[in-house]
Amino acid sequence: MRVRILAILSTTALFVLAAVPASASRDAHGYLALGDSVAFGYSPLIFGNADLFVGYPNTVAATLDLPLVNASCPGETTAGFVLRTPATDYMCLPYLNFSPLHTTYSGSQLQFALNYLSTHPTVSLVTIDLGANDVFKLAAVCHGQDTDCFASGISGVLTSIDANLRLILGEIRNVAHYHHAIVVLTYYSVSYDPTTATGTQLLNAPIIDAANAYGGIVASGFDAFKQPALNAGGSSCAAGLLIVVAPGVCNVHPSPAGRDLLAGAVVDAIATSCPAESAMGCMERDQG
Repeated sequence: MRVRILAILSTTALFVLAAVPASASRDAHGYLALGDSVAFGYSPLIFGNADLFVGYPNTVAATLDLPLVNASCPGETTAGFVLRTPATDYMCLPYLNFSPLHTTYSGSQLQFALNYLSTHPTVSLVTIDLGANDVFKLAAVCHGQDTDCFASGISGVLTSIDANLRLILGEIRNVAHYHHAIVVLTYYSVSYDPTTATGTQLLNAPIIDAANAYGGIVASGFDAFKQPALNAGGSSCAAGLLIVVAPGVCNVHPSPAGRDLLAGAVVDAIATSCPAESAMGCMERDQG
């Protein structure tokens, strides 16, 4: 049973707006979005111009009236986030060979984040989603179908996700000296049948663990998709939460409806993280 769960984890994506009113203009504040293709807003139906890709950070920024800088890269791993090399990367470097990001920078995403936060002390929100591409990279190494290979490697990958995210969040706190809200978004499941959902939760566990260690606010992408998917027979595709690429067939990335549910999870998590009267009030307090 364990091998079956882990095999499904390797081949599936482990990936409502909240009614929190934005207050007056927040030009003095800012929002830095970090992560992978989910934060980027990747769609296989769009090519080229980065402005055409709209992710959950766009909806969060609009809801909270915050100027957005989105440094995410499709295919980013937790190790590649720290040091982007062919050895640590999954698909971010190949993506950069052909298409631009929302934000242009050299070096790793972590280097950019530390520099940006150090020079923009009024940033009041950072969001991050990372980890799924670590699993996809293992699946690629195991050629997708080798369940023994995957089962023997997944424990180490999950451990490295935890360690890398702890390093990332620790440096954001202690090197950039950023002490406002960091929201860590967990992954949704493409299906909420028990086996696939359990696989997704295996991935989310080290993400939650690392977030808690550094005062991060956990926003549950898993829970955001769960009930709509269950209402559609357990399928996030049938629920309209994933990008349709053919009749009855979906890509693993969120549709506009899915994107907005993820944004709602982020805003709701902020608003419930402290006794302040608004999500903005919670962002402005020290978090870690």
